[in-house]
Amino acid sequence: MRDELAPLLGPDGVLEHPAQRRTYAADGLAALREVPPLVLLPSSTEEAAACVRACRRHGVPFVPRGAGSGLSGGAMPHPDGVLIGVARLRRILDVDLANGRMTVEPGVTNREISAAVEGHDRYYAPDPSSQIVCTIGGNVAENSGGVHCLKYGFTTNHVLALELITAEGEVEWLGAPTADSVGYDLRGLIVGSEGTLGLVTKVVVRLLRTPESVRTLVADFTTPRDAGDAVTAITASGIVPAGLEMLDHLAIQACEEDTGVGLNRDAGAVLLVELDGPEAEVDREFEAVQACCREAGATAITIARDAADRARIWKGRKAAFAAMGRLAPDYFVQDGVIPRTALGDVLERIADLSSEAGYRVANVFHAGDGNLHPLVLYDGTRPGEAEEAEKVAARIVELCVDAGGSITGEHGVGADKACSMPAMFGEEDLAVFERVRRALDPDGLANPDKVLPTPRLCGESPGPYRPHPLEEAGLAERL
Repeated sequence: MRDELAPLLGPDGVLEHPAQRRTYAADGLAALREVPPLVLLPSSTEEAAACVRACRRHGVPFVPRGAGSGLSGGAMPHPDGVLIGVARLRRILDVDLANGRMTVEPGVTNREISAAVEGHDRYYAPDPSSQIVCTIGGNVAENSGGVHCLKYGFTTNHVLALELITAEGEVEWLGAPTADSVGYDLRGLIVGSEGTLGLVTKVVVRLLRTPESVRTLVADFTTPRDAGDAVTAITASGIVPAGLEMLDHLAIQACEEDTGVGLNRDAGAVLLVELDGPEAEVDREFEAVQACCREAGATAITIARDAADRARIWKGRKAAFAAMGRLAPDYFVQDGVIPRTALGDVLERIADLSSEAGYRVANVFHAGDGNLHPLVLYDGTRPGEAEEAEKVAARIVELCVDAGGSITGEHGVGADKACSMPAMFGEEDLAVFERVRRALDPDGLANPDKVLPTPRLCGESPGPYRPHPLEEAGLAERL
């Protein structure tokens, strides 16, 4: 396969040297690693389709990869397959300001989309914390959200159409460059499928008009429960903030140490609230939000003075994951979802788990939509710590499901949580998922062993088998 693709992709489009391949061994979940046997780097849809067709002819699995910033092991290579990187497909193909849309290749970063129309009163709403590096192809795969997903939704709400290379190597357009398309929503089926249904090579995204007014505040609280009460009060009032984020005390320490943006190190939790829209409406609701925070016990409220001040505040929040390196050399990040009203109870249960296990847990949340990002801190150089920290992370997932929530909100299932799927879905549900997958990928070559539980993933690789925490709890079986 290498010999037939090398002339097409060029000398630097087929990576065989061990040092080059090792670069692609993991995504943002570095605890799961697998050096790919071969890496292919196409520069066009035609080249990418040729790679997929070659994989099908030879019966070789393929794993799509964007920037590698995902946090669920979704881009972890297959030991018997090839990795197809799309980082070289990074052109902005069309900007249609009149109709509020843009067509891009999957290697374009999230931030580059808004930057391309910054002077034209338009922007792209989904904004993951990694937006300066994560690509739109990865955002489509994971159905990424970001700090403004409470009001504006996730990637699926902002992708109008996409070009897909099916697992059989055919190039198809799904969706339409309009708000509504006729027929089955196959576009929606692909968004969030984590590369298991094919390879996306073009995306038509929706551009929104820049809001007339934006106002942002930071409220300090003594405890996360108090901050959670403020979240409940704000949403119960009917106000839908553009962003409603929370950091607990440990997360504040890390972010402030890393960025020095001025968060209160003494606070037990801080709430970041941003409103946008018509100026009169924003001013009225901004006063109501402050009242909700005070009634919930806010000890201080700091209001951003201007756009630069807002950017400073969000810099602190978006640095949260990277800042954890200030506290520990390694961490597991979870991505569970709970009902907003359960926020205080679940946080207390996470604190109890942390105390019992002896591992610190920093909490960062999209509090407005109940999406938690607990970070379990550990030192991987100490024998047994990685395994124990992983158990704590898995138990946090169980807490979210027990509270009526989900095992993931925006980071995806990937390899990390595939074995946790039975905690949330029954056998019939999983069977339906598998039937859909096989309908589009009969040979099971597109990103195999991801999302759905498989024998290899749930215990046999990487490394020697050890029981998953969900197995030990009786919530899953080794197939």
